[in-house]
This record gives sequence, C-alpha cells and structure tokens, in this order.
Amino acid sequence: MPVQRRLSKFGIGATALCLLVGGAVLADRDAADTQADKGAAQGAPEPGGTTAIGAYLDYGPKGVRRMDELSRWLGGTELRVGHSYLPGDLWENIEGRPGFLASWAAWRKARQDRMFVLNTPMLERNEDHVSDAEVRGLLRAGAEGQFDEHFRRLAERLVLLGVPDTVIVLGWEMNGTTYTHRCGPDPDAWKAYWKRIVTAMRSVPGAEFRFDFAPSRGRDAVPWTECYPGDDVVDIIGMDSYDQPPARTFDEQVGEPYGLRKQVDFAAEHGKPISFPEWGLFRNGDNPEYMRRMLEWMDLHKPVYQTITDYCPHGVWQCADNPESSKVFREALSGLPNATEPSAPAADPSGTPTPPKPDKPTPQPTEPVPDTNESGWCVTVPLSDWFGQWLTDREFCVRG
Repeated sequence: MPVQRRLSKFGIGATALCLLVGGAVLADRDAADTQADKGAAQGAPEPGGTTAIGAYLDYGPKGVRRMDELSRWLGGTELRVGHSYLPGDLWENIEGRPGFLASWAAWRKARQDRMFVLNTPMLERNEDHVSDAEVRGLLRAGAEGQFDEHFRRLAERLVLLGVPDTVIVLGWEMNGTTYTHRCGPDPDAWKAYWKRIVTAMRSVPGAEFRFDFAPSRGRDAVPWTECYPGDDVVDIIGMDSYDQPPARTFDEQVGEPYGLRKQVDFAAEHGKPISFPEWGLFRNGDNPEYMRRMLEWMDLHKPVYQTITDYCPHGVWQCADNPESSKVFREALSGLPNATEPSAPAADPSGTPTPPKPDKPTPQPTEPVPDTNESGWCVTVPLSDWFGQWLTDREFCVRG
C-alpha cells in the first residue's frame, strides 16, 4: 500500500496563535468529535451471516465524503464499512493523531451498524526498505515491550473519539517483503510483539477492539501460518487478495498454497470469521471473470466485511481502466436489501465510471486554507496535532 511522507510543520500553529493574539475572533466550535462523545461508543455490528460491504476510497475526509457517492452509484446499497490507514512513517502518526481520525470517527458513530476498519503499522519507517537484520532487532525490541506505549496511546485516542470497537488490521501482509513490520526475519519475535500490542490496546478502559490478522494471499516470503500469533489475540482472519500472478486463474487463487481455500479452512479450524480488507484487480488487467468469481466466493463464505481497494489499477468506481469488471461489480452489489433511496440520480449502469481518482494513502495534516467571503474568512487549525491534549482543534475567524 502507501508510500509515506514525513508530516507536519509547527509554523502553522504559531501563525494561528499570532492571529488570535492580533485580534482574530475565536469561534467556539471544536473540530468534529476530537473530544466529544467520551465513553459513548456504540457496539460493533454483528455479522449475523451478512457481509458488511465497504471500500477503501481515500484515507481522510475525502474518503468519508465519497462513501455516499459510491452508495448512490450502487443504487442505494448501504456501505457499512469505512476503511482507512494510519501512516507508517513516524511513531507519532501510528499513535493516531485526533485530527486525522476525527472524520472517520464521526462517520462511524452516525449509525449503529457501521464498522470502522483501521490498518495499523507495527513499526515506524514501515516502507523504508529496512534490512532483515534491523527488522529482527526491532521485532525483538517490540516483543520486550519497548513500543507498548505507542499502541496504548492509539487505543486511548480511539476510545476518546468514541470508536472503541474499531477493527484493527495490525501488521497487514506480514508474510511479504514490503513492510518493516514483516514477519519473515523472526516469526517468533513477530508473534510475541503482536501479543504485546494487543494486550496493550486491550488494557485501555473501554476498549472493544477486534484484531484482524490479514496476510497477503499465497506463500509470499514466508507461509503466513508461521506468523499466526494465537487464537487469544486474533478475532478475525483476513486476507489481502489481488488478481495477479503467480495465480493465473481464480481457481488457482483458491487452490494455491496458502491461498483462499487455506484461509477458509484455517479460520474454521480456529473458530474465527474471515475478512477481505484489501482486494481487487491488478496485474491481470480488467478481468470480469475474476470479479464475478471473487464476489461469488465472498457470497459463499460470508466474510465479516469486505472492502475493495478502489483506485487504479485495483478499483471499479474510481478507476476508468476496468469497465467490464466495473459492470460486474455494480450489477452484483446494486440495490441490495436495506438499500436506501438514492439522494441523486444514479449514472447509467452501462457507462464507464468517471469519479476522480483518489489519493493514495499518504496521510499528512491538512493545511488550513482561508475561506474568503464578504464578511471575512475562517480557518480550522489542528491545534491538537501540535499541542496534544492541552488544546483542541479550533476555528479562527477574521472579520472583514
């Protein structure tokens, strides 16, 4: 997934404070839910044999806004799963800055049956091509508890935001080579570290998190079963499954070593439900047969949730490169039971989707942009990003 960048500039905060001292009017409006609804969390939706449907559309507020647009494109089908990623560049971002999570928390709390899924890196510098030797040392340090506090802080922030039932996709695709949080350099240390993280997050009062163990499909660098940390610290057994070699057909994706069939069987053996946090098209191109078979597979095996990765080359709504697969996806998922009445006319199902391509999840703080108007302008300044618990996000207004 994402290429990360270092975040934040303290100077914006200093500028905002200067505005306040210089006579700007402080509008007493906190940014959405950064301190509100403390202890007012709603229960996580129970699967009840029905798969909750969602999509990865964008990591931040744009992703929230696009949920309704995708629902309309699907004829009102309810999207119950919002999906985002924490940046893996620095520990302070893995801890989940309130301003970064607030919009998704508000979306989750708007309806009782919604689910928020949050991919959470286990180590900083997660895409910096760290050597196996260094990864091994970091995993062992984590297993000894050196990083526990970062994950307690994340748990505290999620509880404070009113989303203590978040599904945490921790250390995803650990069986590969892409991420610093990979398992291969020391599977025993990796499993011990996972246990430390789960224990730390569950120790926070009010926590109701579910932890999703989600390898990539197939063997990759190491069999993902060697990384499984234990039934007591895993709630869901997920899989990231894209249409790409070495499996040339969907049947091969099912039957390959550590493929889709292995996920189903392994989950059944351990008494766990399954999920698909990431899936979609890839190196095999616009492949309507894959799309049809994957949707049928999910309909048969009833994952707790599924969220297609909806940007090019993987997606069907925000990617115009896959018109045939898009048609299959739309026909299969449009107008499902409990669909809401579309608030705007849906596009012609035979047309090619042309919504804007989403940004890949390279989260960074939103730079405040003045909203100019006749009476003055206002900016929302993410003070909590810079000053933590001492200051909440505020809107500063200068009157004309």
